[in-house]
Amino acid sequence: MEIRNIAIIAHVDHGKTTLVDSLLKSSHTFRDNQVVDTCVMDSNSIERERGITILAKNTAINYNNVRINILDTPGHADFGGEVERIMSMVDGVVLVVDAYEGTMPQTRFVLKKALEAGHKPIVVINKIDKPSARPAEVIDEVLMLLMELGADDSQLEFPICYTSAINNTCSLEPDVSTQKPGMGPLLDTIIKYVPAPSMDAESPLQFQPALLDYNDFVGRIGIGRIVRGTIKSGQTVSCCRLDGTVKQFKIQKLFGFLGLDRIELEQASAGEIIAVAGLADISVGETICPVGEEEPLPPIDVTEPTLQMTFGTNTSPFCGRDGKLVTASKIEDRLNREVQKDVSLRVTRVGNLEEWIVAGRGELHLSVLIENMRREGYEFQVSRPQAILKEIDGVTCEPYEEVVIDAPQDAIGSVIELLGNRKGIMQHMENTTEGQARVIYEIPSRGLIGFNTDFMTVTKGYGIMSHSFIDYRPMESMSVAKRSFGVLVSMAQGQSTAYALGQLEDRGQMFIEPGEEIYEGMIVGQTGRDMDMAVNVVKAKQQTNTRSSNKDMTVVLKRPIIMTQEQCLEFINDDELVEVTPNHIRLRKKILDTVERKKFDAHQKDAE
Repeated sequence: MEIRNIAIIAHVDHGKTTLVDSLLKSSHTFRDNQVVDTCVMDSNSIERERGITILAKNTAINYNNVRINILDTPGHADFGGEVERIMSMVDGVVLVVDAYEGTMPQTRFVLKKALEAGHKPIVVINKIDKPSARPAEVIDEVLMLLMELGADDSQLEFPICYTSAINNTCSLEPDVSTQKPGMGPLLDTIIKYVPAPSMDAESPLQFQPALLDYNDFVGRIGIGRIVRGTIKSGQTVSCCRLDGTVKQFKIQKLFGFLGLDRIELEQASAGEIIAVAGLADISVGETICPVGEEEPLPPIDVTEPTLQMTFGTNTSPFCGRDGKLVTASKIEDRLNREVQKDVSLRVTRVGNLEEWIVAGRGELHLSVLIENMRREGYEFQVSRPQAILKEIDGVTCEPYEEVVIDAPQDAIGSVIELLGNRKGIMQHMENTTEGQARVIYEIPSRGLIGFNTDFMTVTKGYGIMSHSFIDYRPMESMSVAKRSFGVLVSMAQGQSTAYALGQLEDRGQMFIEPGEEIYEGMIVGQTGRDMDMAVNVVKAKQQTNTRSSNKDMTVVLKRPIIMTQEQCLEFINDDELVEVTPNHIRLRKKILDTVERKKFDAHQKDAE
């Protein structure tokens, strides 16, 4: 059977995973009576809740006697490491572009990686059924982007398909009336234009994992393409490690893919995408070869992380109330397991402290790890994210990102002011449709920390922002804008009361409701002033025998502000932490004792 290996790449929310659904249906991979969810490749609970792809996943379909291996990739810049690694596994890419939005920052990133790997794109203009679709202009944008990225002549002559993935329709013409059910035209285009992989099954084996999975029964699993040769279950092979050493091991299990199923194999040959189990610590970029014929492939290059935060054991008075996994050894084991699967992540222990510096691609990348750990029963605390600085030719440099913002025209002035305060440099501005404007900025990564909350406020929730890493540049000397108001900090431990909260409502907005357990040093609200305030939220009304005309009046409180985990990470300052437990996300000061904290703050002011 012939083989084609392709990756589906695109900017976030342009329809990659939905397109894979349609390809699976059009190839009759599912039974006619089989009940199948939408976005079946998004198997992780967080992926389903947020409607995003976090991990690259592979599937395979049989169409016209051709096995098409498909890799669905994430669209968010924070998970770009997943895209970079799989380019060595495929021979072509399907670039999905929204028929209205056109090319976006992540479109540039994923396309650049595909071109660097020498792949010719098949362009899919998706959501062609939108009333606002503008396929001709979008194709011009794709062509201009290819030219900017230095595509050669063959890559510039790309085939085009027009689809509505959600409706499972496709055609080779931009006219929406030509759309017909099924993805036949796209599948035919893939078979015609994507080259077949090398089928050199006689040469010595070379297999390089580009993705990792984990199974409690067989341990770590390496997923990749067989570059040449044949591999068999039970075979003893050599693994050429990244540090130059060689380790022999026996292949316990060999898996192939079809639809949503992982199929156990006895052997596989060059060109096939498979999963190998047997080596407990196999890593991305290592090479499996026959014993005595070790010939490693070039390692897979992955862009370094740009953002970091400190994870630590929970030191609040409520430690251990919710979670069972609270010790340093448990947290360290969990972080090390994550590094085994996610090569874009870096974890470093801080001396003898129960703290770890965890570095990733962005706030979303790290917040997804935090949410996964929280759901697994871990308790810990995390600091404010910080940009990772680099020393380049004796100059301190910081990461910069390209930001594309679509917002209502009446809010774009406030957006420009926000970005200017954060050292953003405008590159382009245009009115896209009636009442909408688009601005493109280059901005230091640290300028985006905490930006999203202010952005959503000034655009009243109608703004859309996307960003992608550009490069490292000399660090700006001036400080980037931070939170402009102070917080209300509890000065006592106990249960919050409606009476105390009612007394404090004129001081600011609360984060808590009556009846919540509170400890000293916990942040319970925000003030309208630029300084913190210690407050007592557990104070109860004194009982007396004096009759009062309003004694039966009920205290009516304003609704508190309820923040998500990402909002908490954006909200905190450098002297604050987010306490994460299975049932609660709390904000707190690093120094809980009110007197000690005031002494420390006074000392800091004197030092300045």
